[in-house]
Amino acid sequence: MGRHADPTATRRPVPPVLLAAGLAVLLLLGGGIWWATSGGCGDRTTVDVTVAPELGGLAEELLSDVAKDEDLCVDPVVTAQEPLQTAGDLGALDADALPDVWVPDSSLWTARTDAAGLESAGSMALSPVVLATSRSAVEELGWSSGAPSWSEALSTGRPLAVPDLAASAEGLSALAAVRAALGGDEDADNAVVQAVLAAARSAVPSPAEALAAGGTDDADAPLVPVSEQEVYAANGQSTDHNLVAVYPSEGTPSLDYPVLRVGSPSGEAKKAVDAVVRRLLSEDAQVAVRDAGFRGPQGDAPPRAGGDSGITEGVPQAMPLEPASVTELLGRLSSLAAPSRLLAVFDVSKSMEAPVGEGNRATLARDAAKSALSLFPDNSAIGLWVFARRLDGDADWVELEPIRALDADANGEPQREKLQAELDTIPGRLSPGGTGLYDTALAAVRAARADFDPRAVSSVVLITDGKDEDEGSIGIEELVRTLEAEKDPDRPVKVIGIALGPDADLGALERITAATGGGAYSAVDENDLQTVLFDALRKRG
Repeated sequence: MGRHADPTATRRPVPPVLLAAGLAVLLLLGGGIWWATSGGCGDRTTVDVTVAPELGGLAEELLSDVAKDEDLCVDPVVTAQEPLQTAGDLGALDADALPDVWVPDSSLWTARTDAAGLESAGSMALSPVVLATSRSAVEELGWSSGAPSWSEALSTGRPLAVPDLAASAEGLSALAAVRAALGGDEDADNAVVQAVLAAARSAVPSPAEALAAGGTDDADAPLVPVSEQEVYAANGQSTDHNLVAVYPSEGTPSLDYPVLRVGSPSGEAKKAVDAVVRRLLSEDAQVAVRDAGFRGPQGDAPPRAGGDSGITEGVPQAMPLEPASVTELLGRLSSLAAPSRLLAVFDVSKSMEAPVGEGNRATLARDAAKSALSLFPDNSAIGLWVFARRLDGDADWVELEPIRALDADANGEPQREKLQAELDTIPGRLSPGGTGLYDTALAAVRAARADFDPRAVSSVVLITDGKDEDEGSIGIEELVRTLEAEKDPDRPVKVIGIALGPDADLGALERITAATGGGAYSAVDENDLQTVLFDALRKRG
């Protein structure tokens, strides 16, 4: 029979010396056990990982396993940062201040930084760029039974909440998709310009407010270009799932979340970076990104897609974008972001009475100008002149309104309203004295340069249907020489010349505008003038 301890027996106390010795042994053993499980790490290698904000928590969780692997001896440090800021850092900071691994939301960012040594290891996730709005808006627009094209989606008259294009890959991708869907030519550029200017001018809510309106199933909710994952995440915080992703019929570009190695590490540093990259591209990472509402690199949908989730279960048709062309588009759109400082100069010679459509050239110019004016945001500054020949004494021109910001007070009313009222007077100002084109062009350039603002894009838009008929004018040769001689690189002013009708002196306008770095356009058909004005806006920067 085995022996059992007597529970009632009195235990003898352990001598203090033996107790202290035992604790010391345990401490030594404990330290030995910790050292053994550390895998023999000496110096641990830190890997700085910068990711798009929406991947911040997910990347930290994935890379915590790398930190725990004592065979690797790697300490990943994750920073969630907007790609715009990281792209700027890559071109400005020293190498030791840069991340070792960068995961922006789109490969488009690689074309927007001058940094060398960016190497893509693969895509961590995909998320199609969609147009988000409310379920009720989709039904009201008739899109429940079939997807619209990009151009149809943006021509409904419904507000478009355009994100900051400098910082938003989604917004820029959406506009690049519109341009590509429309053929990628100058007409497509003009359509994009019109959409951007209209959005800037109208009282459209911010993208966040637009998403909130969609989430409440507001039938008047704006359209907003966002990633599919953002729709997924927004609906995940609601039981109603009223926000819907619209996938245009030509296809849609995707945010591709590239995993980029930065620089050229070697030795232990390279091994540590490789371990981080492997983890971000692992099967576990694919499960994690799909659970968070992204798609896997092959386009497989999140687990709760379909049904009333607001996003499609299928794989949307892809629309690849060329980073270089998108960067070029951004440059054009960035010039629009700079405030305009524009002097509009209209011909009011008698020849502007020539009939066009249901009116004449003067009414056509008035209507096109008013339409263009409606697109300019309030931070633009615009002035208005008219000209003919000896319209005011010996002067060929008259100032109707000086250059002011459109929201500035102009004798008791906003400048925008003053300009609209003055434009309405143009058909009634026609003068029989002929056209004084050359002296007016020089005076307008000088006036715009004298009123120069370095924060704005300065230009003169000169619209005429004739040729210079002032025998005492400066003459074309002397005008061109003077414009070239007076060029000031610190105060550039471009002339945009528009030849309205078949009798306008397009050749003279081409020489005048070339001398200032501007451009000349011919608007022969009655429908040309509006298009020409949009094109001039696009190229004014």
